[in-house]
Amino acid sequence: MTHRGPDLALYLVADVDVLRSAGHDVVATVAAAARAGARTVQLRAKGQPARDVLDLTVALAEAMPPAAALLLNDRVDLALAARARGAQVAGVHLGQGDLPARDARDLLGPGAVVGVSASTPDELAEATASGADYVGIGAFRATATKPDAPPPLGPDGLRALAPHCTLPWVAIGGITAGDAAAVRAAGGAGMAVVSGVCAAADPVRAVHDLRAAWEDAA
Repeated sequence: MTHRGPDLALYLVADVDVLRSAGHDVVATVAAAARAGARTVQLRAKGQPARDVLDLTVALAEAMPPAAALLLNDRVDLALAARARGAQVAGVHLGQGDLPARDARDLLGPGAVVGVSASTPDELAEATASGADYVGIGAFRATATKPDAPPPLGPDGLRALAPHCTLPWVAIGGITAGDAAAVRAAGGAGMAVVSGVCAAADPVRAVHDLRAAWEDAA
């Protein structure tokens, strides 16, 4: 599979627990969000049985528009299994405790999209050296959706850290439409959003609003 690189402007982290807690059907809601402008979708299903995550990945890949890139959080093995079933899975997003990016790429192939979470200059340097395609920098502010997130950076911390990153990056952690200008000004390629879409009463409207804010901030 070849991939020219994902559109990171509005990056949806589709957290299964948050979506279900808000009463949303995971596949239908995420596919609609992708059609509305979330061109990169990371499926995050912490603590779910592997078989369920695999089935969900395949179903979501079938429902998403071809222009959107589907990534799996952490699970290189499930990305490979979904691909073996014919699912269009672009790649994975990895945390600091997950498989190194270079090993993930060895397994998934040179055309895979491999993203890495980072919150320090050293982690950014390692992401670059390991061949990651992009970085998720955070947490921008404290967020309940990721209890193990590093201390929040805030606008000042983001501005200080961003120059250390030579890869495209997205800000993550409690991001709202009002943060678009700050993220763009710091050199970000986009905003990664979890609750702002997954917990919204109208996720599609939330995507439209976030995408519009990003474009307006240009």
